[in-house]
Amino acid sequence: MKYLPSQIIYLMQNRRTRRNIRTLAEFLLVLGLFIVAYSVIFHFLMALEGRDYSMITGFYWTLTVMSTLGFGDITFVSDPGKIFSIIVLLSGIVFLLIMLPFAFIQFFYAPWLEAQSKSRAPRQLPEQIAGHVIITGYNPIAIALVRRLSQYGHDYVILVPEVAQALDLVDQGLQVLVGELDDPDTYVRARIDSAALVLAINDDMKNTSIAFIVRGIAQQVPIAANADSQNSVDILNLAGCNHVFQFMNMLGQALARRTLGRRTLANIIYRSGELAIAATPAMQTRLVGRTIGELGLRQQLGVNVVGLWNRGQFILPRVDSVIEASSVVVIAGSETHLANYDNYIGGISCAEAPVLILGGGRVGQATAAALREEGIDYRIVEKSSRVGEHMERVIVGSADDHDTLVKAGIREAPSVFITTHSDEMNIYLTIYCRQLRPDTRIICRSNLDRNISVLHAAGADMVMSHASMAANNIINLLSPGKVLILTEGLNIFRHRVHLNLAGKTLISSNIRRDTGCSVIAIRRRGETMINPDPAIELDADDEMIMIGTAESEHLFTSMYPEKA
Repeated sequence: MKYLPSQIIYLMQNRRTRRNIRTLAEFLLVLGLFIVAYSVIFHFLMALEGRDYSMITGFYWTLTVMSTLGFGDITFVSDPGKIFSIIVLLSGIVFLLIMLPFAFIQFFYAPWLEAQSKSRAPRQLPEQIAGHVIITGYNPIAIALVRRLSQYGHDYVILVPEVAQALDLVDQGLQVLVGELDDPDTYVRARIDSAALVLAINDDMKNTSIAFIVRGIAQQVPIAANADSQNSVDILNLAGCNHVFQFMNMLGQALARRTLGRRTLANIIYRSGELAIAATPAMQTRLVGRTIGELGLRQQLGVNVVGLWNRGQFILPRVDSVIEASSVVVIAGSETHLANYDNYIGGISCAEAPVLILGGGRVGQATAAALREEGIDYRIVEKSSRVGEHMERVIVGSADDHDTLVKAGIREAPSVFITTHSDEMNIYLTIYCRQLRPDTRIICRSNLDRNISVLHAAGADMVMSHASMAANNIINLLSPGKVLILTEGLNIFRHRVHLNLAGKTLISSNIRRDTGCSVIAIRRRGETMINPDPAIELDADDEMIMIGTAESEHLFTSMYPEKA
């Protein structure tokens, strides 16, 4: 019943609904006139037969005949009366049994149901909300970001223009507000003045319009936007954006950093004071086939192996853990320690054979640009000759054609990047490339989270998506340095020591056993303790730097929540 006033308001405000109700009223008026006319004629014909009935009886007879109930207690004996009864019966079938139900459903019941549905779609946020993130649209970036925001305790609202989409998202348990993205009133109703951030994730022109509108009504709120084109970056900044990202380019660069053939194996992915964390592929190194205990990297070089990533499976290191060719070894230490590690491995100079990139779209071109800056040779396989004619080192042809792949160098390529925008195609190509080259490193793009495990099972060594990368960048805007994605599903993150952990030693806290996360370092009073001793006692003011899968991180933050 709490929705009844809003339903009535909607019915009265909607022009089409008002017209429908007026049509229904006109139909009921005509039907009422027929009933009155039939009742009058009933009395006239009964008088001709020498019988007299009350006015109520006339209406009673008319309604029983028109509704085809026909109790039979009052009947005509004359032929004119019987002919009249037939006319009343046939008109009743048409008006009461056919037209009335249709008119009622079409002109009242259906609009009423529509009003009920639309009254469930939120159109304004409560006045007390503050510190929330306003997301303009719903796509894979929004899906990943909402999950992250909920995990870290940030409020959010997704703006969508269509009521049907809003209701669908409400049914999924998401926070939604209905409104046109180019209407300033939408952002006023979204409490723009108290928002922590506005994120525009539409096309470049719409993002520019959103940024300009938001900046016109809220001077202080930060605005972040995605730019598809390099030319749009400056325009978005002029429109009022504080942060402009090119997530597709960032994905291509992140993929390129994970190739074999780089000059240094220790690819530093995180720095905090003296602490440096690096990811290093084991393939084609002296690490393959040996246990962590045999290598003794901590004793010899000062680096600590904090995890092994084997095609979608994160393994917390043990002394007897064997490093496989497909493993990505995550190590932590100072930059001096990582330099010692590079010297120990011997370094890998740029491979003579070119790296293979399947797909010449935005991600593929960004990957190629990053490799070119590193001085690594590459070949792009692109199906469209129109796209390929504007790029360097391109093999025009289908990536699922054996001869095209051989021509591009699949037999010798140290790494293969699969960067198409279709997850189905990426799975298909991953299986094919793994069959052709069991010993190469396959790095793949994913668009949807549900396909990550499938891509790993198909043979991908590493999987990354622009949606997760975008979500982590936005989280880091709200809480700088909060989380860093190593590969899809494996993250490095920071977390304050919870009160339930304060006073316990690292080993007695059972963090690794209970959550699957590993503590890499502890920051205490401005100093970073790398590879902390298991016997160290945790203080309430300490900040832990940890590594774990997305599921492990979620479990940890659920067990030991941190205020946003």
